Amino acid sequence: MKFIHTSDWHLGHSLYNYDRQEEQEDMLRQIVKIVSNEQPDIFLLCGDIYHTAQPPAATQRLFADTIADLHLACPEMKIFITAGNHDSASRHDIFNRPWQALNVTTVGAVDAGDLDSMIFEVPGKCYVIAVPYCHERNMPDDLFIKLTNRTAELNKGRLPVIMTAHTAVAGSDFKGHDQTTEINVGGIDCMTIRDFGEGGEKYDYLALGHIHHAQTLRGSSGRIRYSGTPLPVSFDEDYPHSISMVELSECGEEPIIREIPISNCHPLITLPSEGYASFEETFELLKGFPDDIEAYIRLNVEITDFLPHMARENAEAATRDKKCRFCHINVVRKTAVENNEQLCNMSVGEFKELSPLEIAGMFAEEKGGILDNELKELLSEIYISVKEEERE
Repeated sequence: MKFIHTSDWHLGHSLYNYDRQEEQEDMLRQIVKIVSNEQPDIFLLCGDIYHTAQPPAATQRLFADTIADLHLACPEMKIFITAGNHDSASRHDIFNRPWQALNVTTVGAVDAGDLDSMIFEVPGKCYVIAVPYCHERNMPDDLFIKLTNRTAELNKGRLPVIMTAHTAVAGSDFKGHDQTTEINVGGIDCMTIRDFGEGGEKYDYLALGHIHHAQTLRGSSGRIRYSGTPLPVSFDEDYPHSISMVELSECGEEPIIREIPISNCHPLITLPSEGYASFEETFELLKGFPDDIEAYIRLNVEITDFLPHMARENAEAATRDKKCRFCHINVVRKTAVENNEQLCNMSVGEFKELSPLEIAGMFAEEKGGILDNELKELLSEIYISVKEEERE
């Protein structure tokens, strides 16, 4: 048995107010062609189908047409679609019954009182546990363990078990995501591998959505994977994008995973390609960028004080007769770069000698800001308060 694992299409996403429907249509055509060539048994779309909970009609039509095309490309294929944190749960559930005519099953919300509503048998092939995004406040205790236990009761023929989830898992590579901490990524608190139960005994593959960098998680014996987004959502997602083709032969065996690349007809390009340069240097790179390449352009500029007057206007003028689209000037202060290099070259012992206030100041400068006296006093008060609580 083989299946396709994909997620995070983010249909309707715009980049610095540029409409991206053309490249999204191209991405979807590639996926339909892959399905036509591979003829998989199952297609998993694990959340964040849309970029917003209320996508425009044209975006919804694009999605519906694509699902119909996927069905025509492989009529026997079972399609499972779960909602992500960017999606509307009710929008998925409303059309559940009509979709069934095209072998499509949609799950918009977790129903803790009816575990069987998220468990589906694909006769002779496998069981699919389709779990959509669920906010931490509403997540039932031990949901995934209860689901795998219930599936084990139903799975008399010991078919392989595939489970889906749309969440953040601690220890993943979060590159490209904004507002990321060790415990929260993109507004979702991190789970651990243990929260999903015993992989290899209760499930054979966990298909994840939410993190945009394709990866198989360490410590999962090759069973827990993010397919990543097939199309970059930001300039910081400067890694290959793909969908995952997975083969499972028997219950308990390790899955065989193959990445199938998805190309972007409008690539996201940063100038310079590595590091930062002065505005004058990046401006020359921009002027020399080929006229006929349809790309989005970001400039990484290092400054000591301020950007030159009319910097953005000059950048826009330099691309007026080119096919590329100028988007943004990403500014970092020279002291921030120096501090970042200092931190990278710092030993663990040297880092431990720094005070929390010094670390906070270096972090602020790295992000292009400064800690004023008021912020320093506030951080000092918080630090003193925490230390007093520890002593108590």
